[in-house]
Amino acid sequence: MSKLHERENRSKVCFVTIGATASFNALIRAVLSPPFLDTLRDLHYTDLRLQHGEDGRMILDSVLKNERSAIGGGRQLNISGFDFNKQGLEAEMSAAKAGIGRDEGIVISHAGSGSILAALRIAVSLIVVPNRSLLDNHQQELAEELEAQGYVIHGHIDYLSRALLQVESHRKTQSTWPPSNESTDPSGRGLVGVMDDELGFVD
Repeated sequence: MSKLHERENRSKVCFVTIGATASFNALIRAVLSPPFLDTLRDLHYTDLRLQHGEDGRMILDSVLKNERSAIGGGRQLNISGFDFNKQGLEAEMSAAKAGIGRDEGIVISHAGSGSILAALRIAVSLIVVPNRSLLDNHQQELAEELEAQGYVIHGHIDYLSRALLQVESHRKTQSTWPPSNESTDPSGRGLVGVMDDELGFVD
């Protein structure tokens, strides 16, 4: 069997989550933009799965109605989404991990501590995108600290394609969760301190 045929029979998933408490339409629009979809195809992703919340459903529906946004150059990209899953997102995140017939993909998440911890525990590659429309700055601080310590890529709405490319090299050096208290602390603040502010504990 040729390498091309083997690749065609394998899946590679990009899963995007905005969490349950706040809309993040800017992120939904960014991952559904033609340049980002083209980057997914160039990196041989086969599936884009969105947890888009109630407000993001209309954005997804408008893209799915436009065949050109979903299919380009003969390369099929399956795009689908859902509002929220009360059972949690572990299954969706796990689908982005390498497995039988599946290449290592990516999770793109808002910078909510619960979603981040879920992805870190699964040990899947993660891009964290702070929602700057929120009043506090905890998401920004958390994303910066996690990137400084090698756990995630800190993504920006306007440069998500760049972050996606960074992931391919970051996989080789990604830090393993949970953190060691003796690990180097580039910021002087400490990952445990930042997570403690967000959650009240780090387990």
